[in-house]
Order: sequence, then structure tokens, then C-alpha cells
Amino acid sequence: MYTPNEKRYDAMLYRHAGVSGLRLPALSLGLWQNFGRTGNFETMEAMVHTAFDLGITHFDLANNYGDPYPGSAEENFGRILRGMPGLRDELCVTTKAGYGMWPGPYGDRNGSRKYLTASLDQSLKRLGLDYVDIYYHHIFDPNTPLEETALALDNAVRRGKALYVGVSNYNAAQTAQIAAIFRELHTPFILNQPSYNLLDRHIETDGLDKLCLENGTGIAVFCPLAQGLLTGKYLNGIPDGSRAQTRQGLASRLDEKMLSKLRALRDIAEARGQTMPQMALSWVLRNPAVTTVLIGASRPAQIAENVKCLDNLSFSPQELERIDAIVNA
Repeated sequence: MYTPNEKRYDAMLYRHAGVSGLRLPALSLGLWQNFGRTGNFETMEAMVHTAFDLGITHFDLANNYGDPYPGSAEENFGRILRGMPGLRDELCVTTKAGYGMWPGPYGDRNGSRKYLTASLDQSLKRLGLDYVDIYYHHIFDPNTPLEETALALDNAVRRGKALYVGVSNYNAAQTAQIAAIFRELHTPFILNQPSYNLLDRHIETDGLDKLCLENGTGIAVFCPLAQGLLTGKYLNGIPDGSRAQTRQGLASRLDEKMLSKLRALRDIAEARGQTMPQMALSWVLRNPAVTTVLIGASRPAQIAENVKCLDNLSFSPQELERIDAIVNA
């Protein structure tokens, strides 16, 4: 039987999700990769336990996470939760829906009330939960009226199957539109979940981070390490079995210009007493609009290593200027 670390809350930093009363850890565990049926269950369980022992209370899922079939990550996380009795109220469990899930017009990629309602019921069954803490629409759907999507998410709260709602992969204009509807409905809309990292700053150029900060909505960042580019593992070539080896788009980015940037960023990280992943996470957390950063992992030690980024969250103006010059070169 798992016994959590009694000092798990001592060192973790917690931030409010926008202007809501919900506080999330600065680092959260995302289950996009390595939690499907093809993974090792004991390793998955050890990663969740390690995260919780370090004060990570927020676990982020989606209906389509898992390999070889979508939903298997929720199934495995539900199984892990059953081995953590009495701890549900210390956890923030989130899920999303929006991408294709089952055959036919009601399960393909969309934001309809029918799809979002059915998908949440399926997710709760896989997780073995009565409710999730946050239910997101996973990706903007131009073919569904935004009012319908908003009402579907609002209905999840009114049915007691979600406490809060969020959106993911929405740009600033789309977020502003749905936020206005949520305000009318008095829906607890608290988070937007975009990608954001040292190499991908679209939320800054789009103005999404400024919009969220002004409107009292938090940001939960995914891909803070640019799908592995900022881990440092590709500086001397592409290792066998790595993600870059199976993703042509990722491998194509690893030209000499990119490698030169990554090596220069590594040098700055080392001067700060950090690894490159730690500095990359610290850099994302420096943005005042960011509530939490979703980290992925393939083994428990990675989680413990990433949490050390909290030891140094400050950047001097000179460091930020150097980083910008490297990235924009």
C-alpha cells in the first residue's frame, strides 16, 4: 500500500488559477505520453507516486491520451488512483475532449454538446471518478457555434461532473469570444492550456498571455521542453528509440542552426547552476500569466530532476537578453 510523503507540501510552489480560489502546483504531471497500455504499469504508478510525494497534486489527462488506443491513459490513471485510497480530495484531476475518439459523426473531432457530454461520461467511467476538477475543450472547432461548446462545458459543471472548465489550443481571439459567453453564464472558466516554451512564443506574439492575465484566467502550459528539443538529449545526435527518431517533423528541426542555439542555451543554464530542462521550465514560469507547467516523464527520476527548477526561478535582465538573442538569431 502506498504511503505518501508527509512533507510533500513543504517545498512545492502553488499558484492560483487566474482569479479563482483553486491553487495548482507550479509543476503538474501530464499523462500525454508513457501512460498507455504499451507502457509499464509499475513505472507509471511510481511516476505518479513520485510526483505526489514532491507536492505535485495536479494530473492532466485527455480522452485521447494513450497508446495503442485512446483512453488507455485514463484507464491506467484510474487504476493508480484505486491504489491511493483516501487521497482524492488532495488531487486535482483534469481531462479534455475535442479530438476524434470513436466512429461516426458524434465521436469525431468537434465541440458539439453531444460529443462533449458523452466524452466526459466515458472519461469518468475510465477514471472511476464521480467528477473531474477541470474539464477542457481540447481544440477550437470552427464547425460548432462557440455558444454550443460553452453551454456544453457549463452543463458539465451544473451536472456536478466538473468543478471548473477550461480550453486548450485556443488563440487569443477565440479565448476572448468564449470567455465572454462564460461570463454571461457565470461558468467557472479558469484555465487556457496552450503550448509555450523558449522556442515557441506564440502566446506572447498573439497576446494570449496578456489577455488571460487581464481577464483573470490562468495558463497551464504544455510542451515546455519543445517535445524534447530543450532536454539536451539531442545535442550529440538522435539517440536510438528517441521521439525524434520516430517523428520526422522533430528530426527535421535538428539542423546545425538549431543545435547551435541549443548548445548556447545549455551554456547559460550551466552558468545558472541548472540543467537545460530546468532552465527552460524556470523561463516559462517567469511569465506572470502562467499558473502551472505540465511536464511529461518516462521515469520517476525525471520528475524529481525537473522539480529542482523551482530552486532558481529568477532571471537577470542580462540573462533574458542573451536568451532572446540566441533564440532569435
